[in-house]
Amino acid sequence: MTPSPPSLWSPISGGITSPLGYRAAGIKSGLKSSGKLDLALLLAPKDAICAGTFTQSSIRAACVDICQQKLKECAGKVRAVLINSGQANACIGKQAFIDSYRAINDLSDHLGLPTSQVLMCSTGVIGEAIPMQKLLNGLEKLVSSLDDSGGNNAAQAILTTDLVDKQIAYESFVDGRRVRIGGMAKGSGMIHPNMATMLAYLTCDVGVSFDLWSTMIQRVVNSSFNAISVDGDTSTNDSFLAFSSGEPVADKFLEHIEMGLLKTSQHLAKAIARDGEGANSLLEIKVEGCKTSEDARLIARTIISSSLVKTAINGHDPNWGRIVAATGRAGVPLSSDEIDLWIGSFQLVSRGEPILFDRSKVSEYMKEKFNDNYLQNNSITIRLKVGKGKGEAVAWGCDLSEEYIRINADYTT
Repeated sequence: MTPSPPSLWSPISGGITSPLGYRAAGIKSGLKSSGKLDLALLLAPKDAICAGTFTQSSIRAACVDICQQKLKECAGKVRAVLINSGQANACIGKQAFIDSYRAINDLSDHLGLPTSQVLMCSTGVIGEAIPMQKLLNGLEKLVSSLDDSGGNNAAQAILTTDLVDKQIAYESFVDGRRVRIGGMAKGSGMIHPNMATMLAYLTCDVGVSFDLWSTMIQRVVNSSFNAISVDGDTSTNDSFLAFSSGEPVADKFLEHIEMGLLKTSQHLAKAIARDGEGANSLLEIKVEGCKTSEDARLIARTIISSSLVKTAINGHDPNWGRIVAATGRAGVPLSSDEIDLWIGSFQLVSRGEPILFDRSKVSEYMKEKFNDNYLQNNSITIRLKVGKGKGEAVAWGCDLSEEYIRINADYTT
């Protein structure tokens, strides 16, 4: 019998716990002075494997080192991740390792799992330790709250300066079988390509070998979480963990599964950029015509990270010169007379030279997208063609506003 082709990936409710067998919880344990949810737990099925990518900063939180070590030692055989918000537990010396291991050990006892199968992530203020007794006192309640509909509370519990939670799930039918992918993330400031101050988690109810899963996840990250920028800063705690569990699919369908992983991750990545601290609009940069996709990605990320471009967006100013200038310093060999540039549907540059355009109409287009940063698929789009090559890439970011300065001048969340 000929296998049926997979269906399209369609959004569904449920977030991180939509895939079969996953449970989550989020509670208040007193880690935040605001009294909001601050402790989350994600539990995967028995056969799960986990792959991760982490901050590339040389100054790293203890939990990042612990996660990387555990994933390597156990070939991804991980079932649970504990997440606290409020304190980064970074840059406080050996105490950070002591506290992280203590939390992992206690949680392992509550779950009846070996410590090798439990990870921990932290997010919050750098240089602040976790109030450990409050965290430990909350573990019993956290475990008892685990539920296959607990994704929403978990997504709320990992937030810091975020204005909205970030979660999504997609569903497809692969050879007659329902397959689901779920995700949740946090991130608002300190966001820059190479993993930023973000935490993100993904679940999938298709079984994939650890080596293949790790390779797939790295490709997905490069085109999602490593393609966003809010403010040009990276942090100490950035972590992305992706779980695979369940019956495998035929190899011929793995490309379709990876498409679902990318769709989920790009949704979350754009949600992070859309919720940038003080941001008013989502900015999308499309680069075409490069010799390689990596060249295109480098140009897109350079433009999206430019403070001059971001402030022009904030002022609804179609200042194409700033975009072209950022393109030129991306480190990719280019010929200026091959550059074409559009903002929205308006072309501003052709073959490296300015063309007549109605500045007021372009500015009005930019204004229309302002303050709509929480609407899906609504962004200020800049399209740049730099040659005749087949390499292309997309990056996402946001405008840079005075509100960003206010938020980060007194960050106590």
